Amino acid sequence: MHVDGKSPTRSCIYYPKCSTDDNCRPQVNWVLDLDVRSFFDTLSHEWLVRFLQHRIADRRVVRLIQKWLNAGVLEQGKRTQVEAGSPQGGSASPLLANIYLHYVLDLWVQAWRNKCAHGDVIVVRYADNALVGFEFKDDAERFWAELKERMQKFQLELHPEKTRLIEFGRHAATNRKRAGLGKPETFDFLVFKHICGKTKKGRFMVLRQTIRKRMRAKLQEVKIGLWRRMHDPVPEVGEWLKSVVGGHIRYFGVPGNRYALAHFRLTVSRLWHHVLERRSQKGRVQWERMQRLIRRWLPPAHIYHPYPSRRLRVTT
Repeated sequence: MHVDGKSPTRSCIYYPKCSTDDNCRPQVNWVLDLDVRSFFDTLSHEWLVRFLQHRIADRRVVRLIQKWLNAGVLEQGKRTQVEAGSPQGGSASPLLANIYLHYVLDLWVQAWRNKCAHGDVIVVRYADNALVGFEFKDDAERFWAELKERMQKFQLELHPEKTRLIEFGRHAATNRKRAGLGKPETFDFLVFKHICGKTKKGRFMVLRQTIRKRMRAKLQEVKIGLWRRMHDPVPEVGEWLKSVVGGHIRYFGVPGNRYALAHFRLTVSRLWHHVLERRSQKGRVQWERMQRLIRRWLPPAHIYHPYPSRRLRVTT
């Protein structure tokens, strides 16, 4: 979604302006991976109310939100009064937090990009997770230093260990090899690990793969769910697994991630086979029958999302 600086959204993407060719591609050689330390716990109520008053004319709505913020948190029967932050898990927290970052980060980044940047700058933000791509390292370092001051003004802080600047892009592998630094670094964003890769023809591409930690956590959930449904009818369990595996493949089915999809499907098949054989001391499920169940209920690994070059010509 393109952002015009007028409407806060959960996901924000800025593309650089092209003066001569509307189809030109932005040059990204450095990526700043941003992480706001304890964002939901530290956002200022005072600043948030100011931002809301700037957007909302009805004072009753603003007062209602103030009461919700001042109500505190109820945990194990004990009420805790909070002077900053927005309760995580609350229905309004994602929206309020996004409004906060819209004023603190989005509008400021757009102005900085137009006035201070010497090269291309691309920003992608989803809630409190953000990535900034730069053409030049000098722009990235100046942006990082000024962003720290910007965050402090609004009582926020960048995590010193998780926020990092990495060389990433079509020239990263060559430059790092020349400097003796090894392969380009990777970064995680929205449950995907982003890697400098190549197509079969040798062209550069951003390779996205499922984060192993997330996959292990999901497989553990499936394992627990299978044991709970151990004595349920096979068709009912099959329908449940069909929805779980199908949803996983549709979300993670991006180009270059087929191996991770196949591994997830195979592991779920083995877990299901193991549980079926434990339903009875005498029961043993032959693998031929298991293969029929897998073909019947588990969707095959399939790439659902198009390549970036074709994303505007494909309906998913």
